[in-house]
Amino acid sequence: MSRVQIISAAHAATLIPNDSLVVISSSSGLNCPDAILKAIGERFAQTGAPRHLTTLHPIASGDMYGIAGIDHLARKGLLKRAIAGSYPSGPSSLPSPKIWQMINANEIQAYNFPSGTLFHVLREAAAKRPGVLTKVGLDTFIDPRRQGGRMNDATPPDLVRVVEFDGDEWLYFKSLHPDVAIIRGTTADEDGNISMEHEGAYLGAYDCALATRNHRGVVIAQVKRVTTAGSLHPQMVRVPGILVDYVVVAPDQMQATQTPYDPAISGETRRPLDAFQPLPFDTDKVIARRAALTLRKDEAVNLGFGISALVPEILLEEKLHGQVTWVIEQGAVGGLPLTGFPFGCAVNAQAIIPSPDQFTYFHGGGFDRALLSFMQVDQDGNVNVSRLAARPHVTAGAGGFIDITAHARRIVFSGYFTAGGLELTIDDGKLRIVKEGKAHKFTRQVEHVTFSGRRARANAQEVLYVTERCVIQLERDGLTVIEIAPGVDLQRDVLAQADCELRVSPNLKTMDACLFQPQVMGLVLDA
Repeated sequence: MSRVQIISAAHAATLIPNDSLVVISSSSGLNCPDAILKAIGERFAQTGAPRHLTTLHPIASGDMYGIAGIDHLARKGLLKRAIAGSYPSGPSSLPSPKIWQMINANEIQAYNFPSGTLFHVLREAAAKRPGVLTKVGLDTFIDPRRQGGRMNDATPPDLVRVVEFDGDEWLYFKSLHPDVAIIRGTTADEDGNISMEHEGAYLGAYDCALATRNHRGVVIAQVKRVTTAGSLHPQMVRVPGILVDYVVVAPDQMQATQTPYDPAISGETRRPLDAFQPLPFDTDKVIARRAALTLRKDEAVNLGFGISALVPEILLEEKLHGQVTWVIEQGAVGGLPLTGFPFGCAVNAQAIIPSPDQFTYFHGGGFDRALLSFMQVDQDGNVNVSRLAARPHVTAGAGGFIDITAHARRIVFSGYFTAGGLELTIDDGKLRIVKEGKAHKFTRQVEHVTFSGRRARANAQEVLYVTERCVIQLERDGLTVIEIAPGVDLQRDVLAQADCELRVSPNLKTMDACLFQPQVMGLVLDA
């Protein structure tokens, strides 16, 4: 006789109490238990319950179209507070997701905290310890001396504090005790054991379930299928049945937004690498190539969203795949990281580990380098990737960015020098600015400090900012231009287009000519 109850998504929605804290295991559209979230929204529309929920999303729940994940819950009266590593984002050409409309209208309280720290908060809660002491987030918008992670004026400053401990300064995140956990897997057996053989990442489903179970809460798992008790190999079980109360079967769940099941994403088969076409030759590729020049053979390298995500394909084209090991916050180690909707997954991965363990690796600075993106950089070297007041829904928040950069030894931020109508061409190996962007991305003060240049200098971190027209280094005395693209005028195209002071290196170099030619570079990674 089975211990776990198999129920419908509509039934699961009735199990959510008013005023409860609901933790949801997902990463944007990856592993999202969307059938259950949709049913909760539909129940509220029909009955007015549940009300006043607080939702906790250690990474994120939802896609850029606002048709999945947290947007199902973005209803006035249903949602009181959201605590998330990130929120749905998308291009400005798309309508703003409902959750952003509520945040901007101060209709809910909303926090944005580092994803890894939120996972560790759940681990502390599971062990009934008081919370997390960490330096991750100091001097960023997470620090209560700035915004304290608050995303609007309706949000109180009550979830993070600066404390002194053992003669040092720390951020203290108090433990949060979930009443309900909603997780996702592939297969459940009749005893409630959950496997994830078709998932591209395990994320933190176990930690979400454990924190909830240890506080006598309810754990609901969404899966594709059910099998008989005892038929799952014990090494396949990612969440044991002793932590699971209910199972909802959703046979049509996708691996990620608009991503049908692909066994290469879940590591069941290997995809031939010649199936990947070389990137088109454009300025995105130029920036990704220059970031690739910083790599060294045998490094472990974290990879972020945006232009940086193209670097693995640069190495593939240069016949250097496998010479560095990519490590992704969702848990992939090695292989070829994917872009687009399944970002966070990799094909042909060496290993897939739980996100909380990957974040512990990042927090300890065990990796060699991080390749990330930027939206704004200011005169202190601070970076903003988390919030633009004029276009909040095109930004997702911090995600794992702060977890990764807090103790990274070497960081390369990639992006364009200006924004808003920028038009570029490459002619005969030279960059030509056809139309300059209207918005300065190098500015006096960023709107949100997602990365602290001040702490980077104090911690002797090596920091580069790679753009299409120049390379800038964070030095003790400030931002310094160390390379300039062929065809670019230093004064007109760089210094005059920055709304902050840029120093110029006395050893200013021209960016490598091979970056601006369509053929392969012949890149060799130094040991």
